[in-house]
Parts: sequence; C-alpha cells; structure tokens
Amino acid sequence: MRHLMSPLDLSIEELDNLLDLANDIENHPRKYAHACDGKKLATCFYEPSTRTRLSFEAAMLNLGGSVLGFSSADSSSAAKGESVSDTMRVISCYADIAAIRHPKEGAALVASQKSLIPVINAGDGGHQHPTQTLTDLLTIRTLKGCLDNITIGLCGDLKFGRTVHSLINALIRYANVKFVLISPDELRVPDYIREDVLEKNNIPYEELERLEQAMPMLDILYMTRVQKERFFNEEDYIRMKDFYILNKEKMELAKPDMLVLHPLPRVNEISVDVDDDPRAAYFKQAQYGVYVRMALILTLLKWKGDTTC
Repeated sequence: MRHLMSPLDLSIEELDNLLDLANDIENHPRKYAHACDGKKLATCFYEPSTRTRLSFEAAMLNLGGSVLGFSSADSSSAAKGESVSDTMRVISCYADIAAIRHPKEGAALVASQKSLIPVINAGDGGHQHPTQTLTDLLTIRTLKGCLDNITIGLCGDLKFGRTVHSLINALIRYANVKFVLISPDELRVPDYIREDVLEKNNIPYEELERLEQAMPMLDILYMTRVQKERFFNEEDYIRMKDFYILNKEKMELAKPDMLVLHPLPRVNEISVDVDDDPRAAYFKQAQYGVYVRMALILTLLKWKGDTTC
C-alpha cells in the first residue's frame, strides 16, 4: 500500500507513467468509466476548498466510484476533539482511499501512518500540495511538450504558498530548468527552499521585485495571490500590490508562446482581460487537475488496465 504525501514520493519514471495515464484518460474517458466500480473515496477536508475537493470527487465519479466525507473541520468529529489519526482509522473502515486537507503541516503524514487505505495529501498548511503540483506538471508537459529546458517565473506569495514550494521541489529534477522568483521582500521564498533546494542542487535562479522585469524571459508564468494580511503594514501593501497584477499591457512584454498558470482562486492578480489570451492556461489547468487525480487514484488502487480497481 502506498500513500502520496509529496510529489517526490514518485520517481521520475513513476511520474512519467502517471502523466501518460492522465493524458490517456483525457483522450479516452470511456475506457475508464467503470475502472473503480464499487470503490469509495473519502474526502476529509479540514479547511475550505473548491477546486481540490470537487476535482477529487469528480475524478472518482468519472471512474465509476462513489464519494463520502466532510468539507470542514466543524462538520466532523474534529469539532469534538477527535485526533486526525483516530479519524483516519475510522474512515479506513468505510472507504478504499482517502484525500485529506488540513491546515497543520504534517497532518496528512500522521493520518497515513494509522491508515489501512491509501492516503493522498490534498494540502497541509504551507508545506506541500502534491496533487496541485501533479496538475501543474501535467499542464506544462501537455501544452509545452516537455518539463525540461524551461524558464519559469513564480510570482506573488512565495513565502507561504505551498503550491510554489511543491512545484520548485518537483521541477528541480528536470534538466535545464531556471527559476525567476518574483515577489516583495516580505514574501520572498523561504531560506530553506533557496538554500536547501535551489542552491544545494545548483539550480539557476534569480529574485526580482517587479513582474515587468521578468516577463520577456519566461516560458511559463505561475501567478499566485499576494494577500494583504501578509504585510506588516498597509502602506507596504499599497505600494507593492499593483506590481503583481497581470494585465494586457504586461502580457505584451511576454513571449508569444508563454503560458500563464495559476492554482486558483484568483482575486485580482490576473485581470479578466487576460482570460481570452491564448496563453492563459489556468482554466485548462483546473481541468487537467481532474485527469491527474483520476490517474493517481487508479495508480494507488493498483488498477491493472483491464479490470476494475
């Protein structure tokens, strides 16, 4: 039995196989319509989610399975003080696989250690968001044709953004990937990512404050939200916030084939006038999230390709 706590739990070969399976699901959905007949997915979400929770549910339903679970800590026995590990022991009696999101870093790992079924980390605090990373990798590989020889700009909240941290960890395993880290000083990538991941592995990167500086050099721009509450004072936020709003004018500085990604939800960091640009891939990215979660469920349930899970 395997769990998925981090994108690094998968070898490059396993990751390639997973992404190949996701692409096949996209192209031949009927082939997989009954792959998980009779199986149940438990979605254990201790904090709010739209895309992640619903895409997990859509993934299992598309595979012919069913879904049970809760969408907030208040609607579970956590409100009575039940531990994550006890909750997962109980859920193991009801479901065949589980996805858990929790505000505390390491909660998914604790759940997996007591679980009798595969557990997928659907986001734990500011730590990891592996299925979003798998979604990002599938989107890049499908639309760009590869995961190497790219320059990717990561823009916005790089300090607390778990999607950014997961994506950096995943992409350093591919050849000739360069990172451009675009953020205010208050939200720079944490030292452990800079020193223990990028510098330790001799990965080229540069840090910039303004989005306009980075645009001409990027193959991919990965936008995230800059949140007002992350700043020490409102003056700094007002000074910086417009630097990180992507609009038509800034898009004119970019390469004709640059992709714009965003884990969503957006607030105002991507203007709606960008949505019709053919380089805007964030809604396609949301759709790829369903395919990759279908592939992950099949992989962890050891689907053989010619029978149900």
